[in-house]
Amino acid sequence: MSHIFNRRSVLGIAGGAGITLAGTGSALAKLAEIDIEPRGSDGILERLPTLDLESYDEMSTSTRLWIDTKLTKAAEKRALEIMAANGYGPDDTVPRDTAIAMLKDDPIISFRNHTWQRLQKHMWNALRNEFYSNYDAYMSEMESADKTGPGVLEFNPGIEPEYTKHEIHMQPGGYTGDEFAGHMYHYGTNNFYNGRNYQDEFHTSLTRMIPVPADGKVLRILDMGCGCGQEVVTLKKRFPEAEVWGVDVAAPMVRYAHMRAVDMGYDVNFRHALAEETGFPDGYFDIVTSYILHHEVPEQATYDIIHEAARVLRPGGIFYPIDFYTSPGRSAQDGRAWRRIRDWMTYRWNHERWLYEYQQADFEGEIRRSEMVLNRDEAKDTMTYPVGRTKSHNIMGTKPV
Repeated sequence: MSHIFNRRSVLGIAGGAGITLAGTGSALAKLAEIDIEPRGSDGILERLPTLDLESYDEMSTSTRLWIDTKLTKAAEKRALEIMAANGYGPDDTVPRDTAIAMLKDDPIISFRNHTWQRLQKHMWNALRNEFYSNYDAYMSEMESADKTGPGVLEFNPGIEPEYTKHEIHMQPGGYTGDEFAGHMYHYGTNNFYNGRNYQDEFHTSLTRMIPVPADGKVLRILDMGCGCGQEVVTLKKRFPEAEVWGVDVAAPMVRYAHMRAVDMGYDVNFRHALAEETGFPDGYFDIVTSYILHHEVPEQATYDIIHEAARVLRPGGIFYPIDFYTSPGRSAQDGRAWRRIRDWMTYRWNHERWLYEYQQADFEGEIRRSEMVLNRDEAKDTMTYPVGRTKSHNIMGTKPV
């Protein structure tokens, strides 16, 4: 397997000792020793390299929390008023097109939606400017980690299907099209979690909920669509003796994930691969899991991923796909006009291209068709966000013994 980037092509700068980060005055060591932490770390989170950027991040995160709570509540109250004026009760199901036409141009609702959207665009721009302003230094840091352990990093150039190139979350270049996608995603999603996942707390809580096979054997674990590798690391923390792998179709994501794991000293492995075609042998894993993968792929890809999970699980192994609505259908409230307008905003303006396909996907049916035994994990409210968004139950499949 080979590297996929011509890393000096963007700015044409030669790497090596003596590179400085703009505004920090810190000289970098030789390539093999590079670890960019000019302002140190807060726990496991490397601080942003300049006071300006860190201050902006704190302002942006605080503003997002206000949008997600008080401003959202004000917009929802306004939506209920408009619904009532049009003859709908608060729990009535409203057709999608009707809800969009009824609510999308209201000033309060529009202000909530567009403030949320513009803030996110500003956040991406600030992060991208930092990494590209110091392109050679950050790229050298990744290069120095590529062949460093513990753990391995594998690339498979040219595997990305067209659907993976979409700019989900408005992230510039999407997950596959920007060399610093992993960097941006990590710090960007810290903002998504309203600053409450700086130490991977949310991923740690999710990892604790993942069930183990009935025989208690957990020797190998696979995290599909691993992104920047936070859940891979928390899985290793929970199962320190297990061989843990993360796969993602985005090479920049697994590259950053590997660098971060190396820096933290965790023996975990990353493979640049499709979740629907991982390349692992049949029956290799005891647990296959994923986190918010399925709402970011087309419906057919979801079904292909389920069958791939069944293939690589050993008899008695567990498939546990964590996502917003992996159980069939949605709650009775999800047809309300306010929910419809938020879904539309997420689909249209946050570039969640496959959200509607995801909502109608037959997870339960496809798990059965993959010949796994379906279990509804009704006891665990897996997807509870820090700002108190809707809870959802998870489902799981078990490979028959």
